[in-house]
Amino acid sequence: MKKSLGLFVVLAAFLVGESVIAEPLPVIGRWKTVDDIDGSEKSVVEIFEENGKIFGKIVSLKDPLNKAGKPHVCKKCEGEDKDKPVIGLVFLKGLTKGEDEYVGGTIMDPESGRVYRCKIEAIENGAKLKVRGFIGISLLGRTQIWLKK
Repeated sequence: MKKSLGLFVVLAAFLVGESVIAEPLPVIGRWKTVDDIDGSEKSVVEIFEENGKIFGKIVSLKDPLNKAGKPHVCKKCEGEDKDKPVIGLVFLKGLTKGEDEYVGGTIMDPESGRVYRCKIEAIENGAKLKVRGFIGISLLGRTQIWLKK
């Protein structure tokens, strides 16, 4: 009986130790997107993990209302995202862990409705997120730097 209890304690300590040691993914959290021209905050994005894949949703906008005083909706989006509110929209979908970055997913531009292949990478010790959207190969695309919120 004492031997079984001892084994249980050792196993429990190992499992607890593993969960404490496991570090959160560096891309998870809230990120501030910035305007490419003036550097002002455009939105806040929340990156999260679901079923082993990485997703991102818009949680706030600098200008949350359109000219008519109503919340922005994704008018040019297609499929299930069409006419959904931009705040709460999951626009970054299905990335998986690669060697140094998260790859294999897509990113959608809510203004144009266009969907691009995507890869992201935490840089500068997790203070910034390098986000690259591209068509076909990574050379044909655009990179943005988001700041940890």
